[in-house]
Amino acid sequence: MTEIQIAAVGDLMVKRYIISDAKQPDGSYSFDTLFARVAPYLKQADLTIGNLETTFAGSDRESRKSLRSGGPIFKCPDELAPALKKAGFDVLVTANNHCMDYGASGLMRTLRVLDRNGIGHTGTAKSFQESKKALIQNVKGITIGILSYTSGTNRIPVPASQPWLVNRIETDKIIREIRDLKKKVDLVLLYMHFGNEYRYTPNKRQKQLVNLFFKNGANIILGSHPHVLQPLAVRGKTQFVIYSLGNFVSTKLKNNPYTQSGIILTLKIKKDQKGNTSITNIDYIPTCVDRRMTSGSRITEVIPIRDELKTGVVDLKTGRRNLMNRMLKHTTAILKRE
Repeated sequence: MTEIQIAAVGDLMVKRYIISDAKQPDGSYSFDTLFARVAPYLKQADLTIGNLETTFAGSDRESRKSLRSGGPIFKCPDELAPALKKAGFDVLVTANNHCMDYGASGLMRTLRVLDRNGIGHTGTAKSFQESKKALIQNVKGITIGILSYTSGTNRIPVPASQPWLVNRIETDKIIREIRDLKKKVDLVLLYMHFGNEYRYTPNKRQKQLVNLFFKNGANIILGSHPHVLQPLAVRGKTQFVIYSLGNFVSTKLKNNPYTQSGIILTLKIKKDQKGNTSITNIDYIPTCVDRRMTSGSRITEVIPIRDELKTGVVDLKTGRRNLMNRMLKHTTAILKRE
């Protein structure tokens, strides 16, 4: 028998003030502080996954030519990639509504940066050949196939000559890819960028897609895009869904504090002597993004809420403590199983 643990988080939206907090006196950037408090939890898993909702488009002249978009444009210094690797991330999905923010060149450069830092990725591709190669992780003898798709790219068109750049949600194609992958792996994991922003419940389309993909062989479905948590559900011993993992790293969006609360989801997977794979335990660690002054400068950290409330490592003022307690209660209420 083999048993492993998968950890998964939601959107990694490393936005402007988070970037400014990471800037060093010499002009470089260090994001280690951002993840220092949660890194032990991320590292203890055998496979850790998140959604990279930004780009490594670079600082050259071409990267400044962002495209017309239906939303904000994101890019982050390359130094984020080694910090993510150091914090424990093994795989980042890249199919989301910001992957085309700096066009095909920005998308491809993002993947090259991930490659240089030894981080696996799926959802976007640098070539047609790469788009046809499924990401398969062999974790202590349990093979996990990972697929990622997005419902849109903020109205930035994917070049007609390069449709393979971004995995879009096309049901027939996804079903084929699930079925093909199912023949090669013990477990099929889908990371879907879908749903309505700032809604705490999945919409009808999300539920339809999840049921369809479960019917065709998916085992684990992770959702992102709403920027807040949505419920989870268990279907027997071999199927699990969380409709939205919320934000793992973000500024406050729409003046909603719950856009800065998320979780580290943990799933234990067992493979028995007959080769049958099952999900044996589901748990989560509530987190929040905290920004404060320390030693005369501002820092941003992702904090495990229960640890913070228990140990009081940071001198929590009453208002901050009350907010963390509300975040904890909110998370528990949202994640009640369907």
